Amino acid sequence: MKTPEKVSSIGTLYQFLGLRRPVNSLISVFSFEDVKLQPDTMLSAITTDFYVIALKKNCAGGKCRYGQHYYDFNEGIMYFIAPHQVLQFDDIILNGVRGFVLLVHPDFLHGYGLASDIKEYGYFSYAANEALQLSEKEEKTIFDIIGNVGGEIEGNMDTFSQDLLVSNLDLLLKYCNRYYNRQFLTRKKVNSDLLSKLELLLDDYFRNDRLSINGIPSVHFIADQLHLSANYLSDMLRVQTGKTTQQHIQSRLIEKAKDLLSMTSMSVSEIAYQLGFEHPQSFHRLFKSRTSFSPLEFRSSIKFGCSI
Repeated sequence: MKTPEKVSSIGTLYQFLGLRRPVNSLISVFSFEDVKLQPDTMLSAITTDFYVIALKKNCAGGKCRYGQHYYDFNEGIMYFIAPHQVLQFDDIILNGVRGFVLLVHPDFLHGYGLASDIKEYGYFSYAANEALQLSEKEEKTIFDIIGNVGGEIEGNMDTFSQDLLVSNLDLLLKYCNRYYNRQFLTRKKVNSDLLSKLELLLDDYFRNDRLSINGIPSVHFIADQLHLSANYLSDMLRVQTGKTTQQHIQSRLIEKAKDLLSMTSMSVSEIAYQLGFEHPQSFHRLFKSRTSFSPLEFRSSIKFGCSI
């Protein structure tokens, strides 16, 4: 990846994009139609100190890479970038593009609950190929809220302005959270295939003694194998199954542990190490938290024909 250009302020980004100076240095909205990129100011990769929320439609061409993934901007999509993340562009053509970009510096949210709440929205760490696609009705809702934000910024700021802007931003993010969950549900075939791939991946990992050699697979390892971001995978699984990726991995560990406890004479410590735990105590705690029995209690119940 090319070394990204660090953009510390909203005003600096406006200069790169050929836009007039922003009215507010901590929150701003601009339209793609107003961007006037010059060859000597073209950015190939940037990292910012502020949040970026964008809706882009009718892109003439080019792709954007976020992490190791590419997204085709020919369709209307929303994407979200948290401060200090890297966005890399390859041959982006903005002629004819419609849509907006909302920029919010974290300092603008100081003193509001949204300052911490915004960090809980997983879509700020989704890869661009996991961007949000909107229906016409959803687009209208988003554009209406952005219109309120833009109008408030351009108007005469008073003692109510920041409260109203934060309230509108909070409303925008809540709608986007709803739409992402809708997207998970409406893409059942795709998500069902991903769930099948996850199960096959875990089957292979657990069957080939990789647990004892490499340890318990991390959420990031599993997500990388499925070419997804860790947050996106967990959010998708939570909607589809009620479990996060971590909980799926733990469930499979418990299943494997039950098999070993009931079908072998291995000690609890031996089973713990075979399952990839560095310390038997960690295995004991997980097993009891998920089954309400210690490993030895479970083994005794099997021996005496009890049902668990």
